[in-house]
Amino acid sequence: MPSVAPTILSETAEDYKVAVERLTPFAHRVHIDISDGEFAPKFLVNETQLWWPKEWQVDIHAMVARPSEHIAQLIALKPNMIIFHAEIKEDRAALVNQIKAAGIKAGIALLRTTVPSTLTDVIKLVDHVMIFSGDLGKNGGTASLMQLEKVRLIKAINPAVEIGWDGGVNIENAYTLAQGNVNVLNVGGAIAKAENPGVAYAALTKEINKHGVI
Repeated sequence: MPSVAPTILSETAEDYKVAVERLTPFAHRVHIDISDGEFAPKFLVNETQLWWPKEWQVDIHAMVARPSEHIAQLIALKPNMIIFHAEIKEDRAALVNQIKAAGIKAGIALLRTTVPSTLTDVIKLVDHVMIFSGDLGKNGGTASLMQLEKVRLIKAINPAVEIGWDGGVNIENAYTLAQGNVNVLNVGGAIAKAENPGVAYAALTKEINKHGVI
């Protein structure tokens, strides 16, 4: 069953606290972005500023150029999963193995221009592949549904891997993404900017789990 994971994208500890409080009444699985201002053109909260309710299942999306400099502190937070980008210049397999050795799921994110066939070895290793269709460090992007073709290509390499999507998810395209075999829809602006984020979350969850009519 596909799921909706609200995204937290905050530049300050104060904004982060507000975002956590807004999501706490209804969120279960949550996607938290961190950024070093290098890989993504914006500084966001870093791993030293992260905290969350104990009942949350948290995926940390590390938009950083050198995950090796962050990984120990991220592991110490004991999230559900740590996702880093395929486009980094470090040893991706070593990072995956380090994360998984700590009992944490490892994920890899692919920018729009990254082709799955160039990442066969690491896709076979990871628990999760996230198709990144947005703009680094920004909420409210546009979902490029052409990127759904990557789902088939990724599954051909690792049939058991979980598929995530980040970028532009909203009530108009959520069902299409879910039908395209995306397992986790990471939702930024459509929830964060909603007048009532709980209502927006419920509507998206209902939308992706509806039964289609032929």
